[in-house]
Amino acid sequence: MRVTSKGQVTIPKEIRDRLGIGAGSEVDFIATQDGVQLVAVNQNVSPEESERTFREHVRRLAGTLDLGGMTTDEYMEWLRGPREDLDLG
Repeated sequence: MRVTSKGQVTIPKEIRDRLGIGAGSEVDFIATQDGVQLVAVNQNVSPEESERTFREHVRRLAGTLDLGGMTTDEYMEWLRGPREDLDLG
């Protein structure tokens, strides 16, 4: 895909159809470690379609985080640091 002199690209029809992007739709580009992600913004999507999309994202993410045997509480403390505002004594 080539970028025009005006910085424009054509989103392939298969992607537009899958994301529900049509004339006048808004999209956003999100920089990731691997490149960029195209996200449709302000879609008129049914709650059922929104839930299906969410479940699909969750399914794809399943198993991608290895906590190295830590429990959820241990991981949260590792991530956030110790909670100094709690009196555990």
